[in-house]
Amino acid sequence: MKLSRNILLSCEILAAHKMRTLLSVIGIVVGIATVVLMVSAGRGAEREILDRIRAMGTNLITINAGQTRIVAGRQRQTSTVTTMTIADAEAVALECPAVRRAAPAVVRRLAVRWDDTNTNTSVVGTTPEAFGIREFPIASGRRFDAEENRGRRRVAVLGPTTVANLFDDVDPIGLQIRIGRVPFEVIGVTRPKGVDINGVDQDDLVLVPLEAAMRRLLNVTHLDAIYAQAEEADLLDRAEGEIRALLRDRHRLGDRPDDFTIQNQATLLEAERETAQSMTLLIGSVAGISLLVGGIGILAVMLISVRERTHEIGLRRALGATRADIRVQFLLESGLIAGAGGVVGVLAGVAAVVAVARLGYWTAVISWPAALGGCAFSIAVGLIFGIYPAMRAAALEPIEALRGE
Repeated sequence: MKLSRNILLSCEILAAHKMRTLLSVIGIVVGIATVVLMVSAGRGAEREILDRIRAMGTNLITINAGQTRIVAGRQRQTSTVTTMTIADAEAVALECPAVRRAAPAVVRRLAVRWDDTNTNTSVVGTTPEAFGIREFPIASGRRFDAEENRGRRRVAVLGPTTVANLFDDVDPIGLQIRIGRVPFEVIGVTRPKGVDINGVDQDDLVLVPLEAAMRRLLNVTHLDAIYAQAEEADLLDRAEGEIRALLRDRHRLGDRPDDFTIQNQATLLEAERETAQSMTLLIGSVAGISLLVGGIGILAVMLISVRERTHEIGLRRALGATRADIRVQFLLESGLIAGAGGVVGVLAGVAAVVAVARLGYWTAVISWPAALGGCAFSIAVGLIFGIYPAMRAAALEPIEALRGE
């Protein structure tokens, strides 16, 4: 019997038992839709995390002043090491071949006031190079320059969250705010960047010239961090090694551990990518279990079909159909059920992803490989779970099958 005729006959048989076929298809639809939705959710989360890391800066290396433990007869406390200086940042920029530029920084959480409105925000004292290294594009106004930094000018660039907290709908450019007790003129506002991977709002900040922050605001001589930018993404690891060797030599550490910590953006990206991919794989594997449940449903339905169609099987065998014809017939039916469920499941999963994304829960990242792979897997599940019923149907003897009616 030709394959096309077998397929047509299988469709007629399945259509004759609509409710049973529908229930079998629903099991596969739920499995496929779950796989598509869960894997797409994992991919969306992965993209958001990686975008947040990239938004922190391009080819970024962050050197933070290390933490030391103080034991003075009381409970242990932590304090920032004070060995990192502006000269270290200048040396990183000049003496590390893999580093394009570097920007020193001091960071504090301080009270900022305008008129009768107060807010606590991150005040970052840094140099103009930080705007490019950390990717703080200007939405309105301007950034401060090197001359204003050297002159310790009291000017400030605000993040969008700080503007919203202080000014509501008022244009802040040209207005005067107070950081602590010191007045600063607002000269610019940055574009929104969102939260970073730690959930910290990157728009809730005030950028001021480094010299003004160190002398007028904090009265310190040491840095909290250095932001360095590698020449190329491929040179991040090399730049990290050069920076570590340089700072250890400048700080005369000898055999002692580092008094600073280095965060390499490439390492961070790879670690987060591996974590996100592992989570996506786990979610997809769990969702795949529902496909097996759908396969068991096909197995049960096909076994019932064999039992109900004993006379039909005997009659076909008596008219010349071979055991192979019977096996192919039942395998085709289970494959068609799984295939129909797979196609409908993909459509349902894609629709669910788009709907949830439009509601604002996450970015829509439809994983077509997962969708197509899930569809192929569903057909394979249908064929595998259809083997046993097909073998049982083919094993029936014509006389016994006709007598069973």
